[in-house]
Amino acid sequence: MRVLFTLLSLCLLSLSAKGQEKTSLKNIDVFDLEWANNPQISPDGSRIVYQRQGFDIMTDRSVSKLWVMDIDGENHKKLTSRDVGESNPTWSPDSKKLAFTSRTDQGTEIFVFDFTTGGTTKISALEQSPGGLSWSPDGSQIAFSMFIPSAPQKLTTPPKKPAGATWADPVRVTTRFKYEADGSGYLRPGFRHYFLIPSEGGTERQLTSGDFNFSGAPIWTKDGKGLVFSSNLNDEWQYDFRNSELYYLSIASGDIKALTDRNGPDRSPVLSPDGKRLLYLGYDDRVQTYQLTNVYRMNLDGSGKRMIELGLDRSVSNLTWESDGAGFYFMYDDKGNTKIGYHHLRSGKTNKVVDNVGGTSVGRPYGGGSYTVAQNGTIAFNLCSPYHPAEVAVVSNKQAPVKLSHLNSDFLDFRTLGEVEEVWYKSDFDGRDIQGWIVKPPHFEKGKKYPLLVENHGGPISNYGDRFSLEMQLYAADGYVVFYPNPRGSTSYGEEFGNLLYHNYPGNDYDDVMSGVDAMLAKGYIAEDSLFVTGGSAGGIMTAWMIGKNNRFRSAAVVKPIMNWISKTLIADNYYGYANSRFPGQPWENIETYMKFSPISLVGNIQTPTLVMVGMEDRRTPPAEAKQLYGALKIRKIPTALVELPGAYHGIANRPSQLIAKVDNILAWFRKYR
Repeated sequence: MRVLFTLLSLCLLSLSAKGQEKTSLKNIDVFDLEWANNPQISPDGSRIVYQRQGFDIMTDRSVSKLWVMDIDGENHKKLTSRDVGESNPTWSPDSKKLAFTSRTDQGTEIFVFDFTTGGTTKISALEQSPGGLSWSPDGSQIAFSMFIPSAPQKLTTPPKKPAGATWADPVRVTTRFKYEADGSGYLRPGFRHYFLIPSEGGTERQLTSGDFNFSGAPIWTKDGKGLVFSSNLNDEWQYDFRNSELYYLSIASGDIKALTDRNGPDRSPVLSPDGKRLLYLGYDDRVQTYQLTNVYRMNLDGSGKRMIELGLDRSVSNLTWESDGAGFYFMYDDKGNTKIGYHHLRSGKTNKVVDNVGGTSVGRPYGGGSYTVAQNGTIAFNLCSPYHPAEVAVVSNKQAPVKLSHLNSDFLDFRTLGEVEEVWYKSDFDGRDIQGWIVKPPHFEKGKKYPLLVENHGGPISNYGDRFSLEMQLYAADGYVVFYPNPRGSTSYGEEFGNLLYHNYPGNDYDDVMSGVDAMLAKGYIAEDSLFVTGGSAGGIMTAWMIGKNNRFRSAAVVKPIMNWISKTLIADNYYGYANSRFPGQPWENIETYMKFSPISLVGNIQTPTLVMVGMEDRRTPPAEAKQLYGALKIRKIPTALVELPGAYHGIANRPSQLIAKVDNILAWFRKYR
């Protein structure tokens, strides 16, 4: 979404058809991409509001503005006249108003747009940014969460400095288990709490207190007297890191009652239309690498809990009740494709409603997307393909989906993209079927040999799929056949497949990827002596592992890797998320195993010229990990370079200029050895 419109761009409108011939994708094209996020259909099914997102070439940031359209796609326009970021659209129960959050000079506030009058009203004056908006059933109040700072911790009181003196900043003290997070850096002391505010505006009222976090949109009970939410209010919540429960909060008294009490996460509650039952997500924690997220049902008072068997062997998300309470909708990934499903409670039947949900992760082809359902059953969702990011679409009455927006037609219609092809092959390790995709260079020629670029996905508990990917297309535009597989450990193939990395990571996922390389060579259009490999995060781990295991690649780009599981465990921001599920015991209890699966143990074998890349503010795979690889290769005099992105967290390509820098530096390194 380019903000600058120059005389040149105006002249382009008058070019002849010949001047409009298609060209290959270029790095600067990132600023032309737009995508539809968070489509919210009104309860009466008459309108859809969504976040229209893109990149601002002047600020080098993503931007989000709210747009609205009728259910048939007509009257597609910006919701308000405000030229600032807008997000979190939330419909009132009567479909006449929409609450959302937006920036002001004083900070982020809550606004309400009235469709009857066309007016926008700022209803809050908050000290911190709000989130998790939720309308009361009668539309008179909005519940939300907000961070409340605590006093900084200190061990001493420093002496008073003289007037006018310049001293160093005071020391920073923490005793918290989690004190920093990737994307945020150091976490200010404090907790998120729930509040209420009149929907017409007024003073907010705090509902919760204590040293616990209350976050996520709470669910109102039908009588408007209580809220249901997910949190962890156990005394040992800092160390009970994978656990969460559902709770009921009485608005009148402030009393909180636990509705669940098992070892494992219970989250994402949704209330039935009659107000008597809850659906929610969770699982019994068996401490393994991958566990399916299941659907459960219980009465509002916490009784009658039971799991609902969907017969899918897939994790599910985004539950929504059908308006008559006969069943519910949900999202799930199957073989690299995100879908919406429906389950009928009485018959027990589960059906697929629609494919190809997502397209909100425009850099790489990860899952994502969302949907909402009107009272008449019409569904609004993100529709994507390998050739365009998320667009607004609807589906109803078992008909084919209808795409309502065309945000990139003025841009992608004039680009030649690489053809995306699904591939299946057998793993040489155990004969399992492995899925992957390839992108061929634009204007691919039969009979010609092309270099192969292998791109390993992160996670590793994640998946790539047949979704739009700017990075893959840029690699293809530079003349590579790009191969991106879903080896064992990837999601969307069932719990057993995803859990094959338990106490074995990196392990035979390496065999799956290398079997894919051989399967690509068997196609006959890959130059056997022109292989390249890259990947970020878990993909960086795999890339480092691969070049430590063989010398088949001309060069490699290892992006934000883990090289040493011991150092990673003790300094990264997310160890609590997988403690004991990667390897048995703590590092100091099992040094041999931790080191056995650390790519640094293979660094003495590496002969491949290797680029190492990392964000300088990365808390997930800290820069020290990448520097271990770079330092080892320099000591061994293996050709290498270290590329550090200033200000970048683990989402190394979140800013468009950094996405360009990532791709350009990888391609420049590969050209040296192509």
